[in-house]
Amino acid sequence: MRRIFVLAGLIAFGLFAAGPALAHTPLCSCYDNGDGTITCEGGFSDGSSAAGVAIRVVDAAGKVLIQGKMNEDSEFTCEKPAGSYTVQFDAGPGHLVEVKGDDIVE
Repeated sequence: MRRIFVLAGLIAFGLFAAGPALAHTPLCSCYDNGDGTITCEGGFSDGSSAAGVAIRVVDAAGKVLIQGKMNEDSEFTCEKPAGSYTVQFDAGPGHLVEVKGDDIVE
C-alpha cells in the first residue's frame, strides 16, 4: 500500500514539474505590405490564438508610437513608422516578443 502512495506522489510531482515545459511560447512575425503599412501575425507554439494580445510600436528611445491589440485573426496592421522602430508583441510577463523594424521586409 505504501508503494502505491509513493508512486502516486512521484507521478504527481512529475506532472507538476513538467508544467513549465508544457507552457506555450509566444510567436510574432511582421512584414512590410509595400503600401506604407506593416502587418504582424501572432500566436503561440501550442496553436493558441493571439486575439486581444497587446501590441506596441516604439521608437529607438522606447516612446510608444502606435498601440493596439491583435484582431480576431491574430493580426495587427498599422502605418509603417519613419525611422528606427521596434514592434512589441506583449502577451504578459515572460511573453514579450520584439521585432526590429529593420527586420520587417516585403
